[in-house]
Amino acid sequence: MTERMQKYRFSEAPIWDLQRAYYEQLGPTAWVNDQVPQYITSNPMIGTAYADMVFGFLQDRAGQGETTETVTIVELGAGAGRLAYHFLVELNRLIEFAGIPLPPFRYVMTDLALKNVEGWRRHPALQTFIEKGMLDLATFDAVNDSELKLVVSGETIRPGDLKQPLLVVANYFFDGIPQELIYVGDGHIYECDVVVELPEQSGAETPSETLASMKLSYEHRRAPVYEAEDYPYRDVIALYLQELDDSHILFPEVGLRCLERLDRLSRAGFLLITADKGDHRLDNWRFAEPPQLIYHGSFSLTTNYHAIQYAFEQRGALALFPSHHYKNINVACVFMLESPDRYVNAKLAYLRSVERFGPDDFFSLKQWTDRELDTMGMQQLLAFWRLGRYDAEWFIQSAKRISELLPEANDEERLDLRNGIHRMYASFYVMPQRYDLALDAGLILFEMDMYADAKPMLEASVRFDEDRPDTTVYFCLAICSLELGLEEEAKLYLREALTQEPDHEEALELLQALE
Repeated sequence: MTERMQKYRFSEAPIWDLQRAYYEQLGPTAWVNDQVPQYITSNPMIGTAYADMVFGFLQDRAGQGETTETVTIVELGAGAGRLAYHFLVELNRLIEFAGIPLPPFRYVMTDLALKNVEGWRRHPALQTFIEKGMLDLATFDAVNDSELKLVVSGETIRPGDLKQPLLVVANYFFDGIPQELIYVGDGHIYECDVVVELPEQSGAETPSETLASMKLSYEHRRAPVYEAEDYPYRDVIALYLQELDDSHILFPEVGLRCLERLDRLSRAGFLLITADKGDHRLDNWRFAEPPQLIYHGSFSLTTNYHAIQYAFEQRGALALFPSHHYKNINVACVFMLESPDRYVNAKLAYLRSVERFGPDDFFSLKQWTDRELDTMGMQQLLAFWRLGRYDAEWFIQSAKRISELLPEANDEERLDLRNGIHRMYASFYVMPQRYDLALDAGLILFEMDMYADAKPMLEASVRFDEDRPDTTVYFCLAICSLELGLEEEAKLYLREALTQEPDHEEALELLQALE
């Protein structure tokens, strides 16, 4: 097989165009069955942590007398949309519970791919927030765009339009947009050009297939532009020249410029809440090898949080990162605001929701519970479910184990399980893989003889999967109907069960007895 080789500046390599094409072609289906990872940065626990920090920020603005103007929250690369939904559910819960005067807010989900924006516009879970004016949508290109054209309201947010600080949410964002690659060695900065080796195409390869077939190698050349006095991030580069040697550095120039353009939308600065695979400690970049692309349909790299932190701290920002080392995701809060120390409630929320125990800690425990699920007792299952803010994916994983433990469960555990199911179901965000959550929830409730709770869940399951109805579901619905005094409904469900499985002995005997 013949191969093509070509050399590029790293930020201009074809990998970035393929990355863009991947998301534009697949839209919301890019996240089916976690082909592109989303759970770790989109689960209810991280949504709650972010809601806590934003609620603290709203308290701080109210304490400064700023309660009239709307606070705009922009999520970059909102992807599947789960984080926005869980965030909005929890923030509204906090606001209602507190009952104190706060400035109004609106959340703007953005993405490069128009298909994602169109998918959010139709998603049933987001309609209430859209109708209330809490949620708007926009496409946004991190490389070029300097304004936000909102899809729902038709408004365009231009530089200087916002009177309140802009809140920026960026999860798994900086690791997937173009970056520069530099090499520090012998007291100089070198550009790392990437040599792309690609087999001759044998057919209509997808962007994902093309990315996976690439071989990358690197060559160095002197790059005095980074050391010039007028280079906007000269302070960061000067630190690298002083502290590092023989080190390859992913430099987030596009990300920094993107944040600067967003900063100009507001007259009062911005607050960045971000989570990514990324290092903020300079030591972690010392003697770093050339980067390896991490493939998951698309690809991602490691985010250089150190450069982002240092660049904005030089301009007066306060950057909060965990004092301990992260394992899976690093969660940060950067206050690019006037007198950032005044934002006491937001800082305390970071302390509670990230520093003491945060999304990275939760995910590490989640990986452990996935392995140990069959050894956990009911109290342990319930406790971890609460810790994860009644996460639906955890419930689906543990439904079999819960069913095994039900015969020995006491009344209090059964009531807590029922209440958790209702809270979970009320805040479930349907993904393209279409989990039949109603079936698992309905069957658990049925096994606990909670027929009034089980019946609507099982009916929702029938509507969910009308093409492949389950005989067991119809039979359980018949039992629920009988227990609730609805004999005619019970007969209808038994007939449906027998239509699917004519030899179902229990359904046949029960129907004959009723008739």
